[in-house]
Amino acid sequence: MTVLAIEELETRVAEGKTLAGLDLGTKTIGIAISDRGFSFANPRPVLKRSKFTHDAQDLLKALNADNVGAIIIGLPVNMDGSEGPRAQATRAFVRNMEKLTELPFVYWDERLSTVAAERVLIGMDVSRQKRADRIDSAAASFILQGALDRLRALRQETDIDGSSFP
Repeated sequence: MTVLAIEELETRVAEGKTLAGLDLGTKTIGIAISDRGFSFANPRPVLKRSKFTHDAQDLLKALNADNVGAIIIGLPVNMDGSEGPRAQATRAFVRNMEKLTELPFVYWDERLSTVAAERVLIGMDVSRQKRADRIDSAAASFILQGALDRLRALRQETDIDGSSFP
């Protein structure tokens, strides 16, 4: 397993694979999956967390079922850009996953993704209880969609100047 920059991702994912977006919470793991064209993020049911070994097995099973070729994981950076305990926990999760999978990870700044997800769910008139059940997957969708939009922008830059991005 490798940690990649977003600019390296498209050349490292096999054709026909999808991308996964993860929002790592303390009680759940939110999951979203892209289409094969890397255009749209689609939320999946959250995984309830227990022990790391169990969480990792459930996660890898879900990612395998969706033919995932790489994982975009939200990095909870503080508003001032510093990394606190949650960011450290996310990096530790990735280090532990490294021993179990060859799938590459990309860290994605997730500032305000949960806030944005909650606003969308409120706008859709989703009840408070249902929001609680769906918020992490909605946040994972925002994380993944942000990365997909960046990949699209990188492709457009390549098309304009005729060279490939780094």
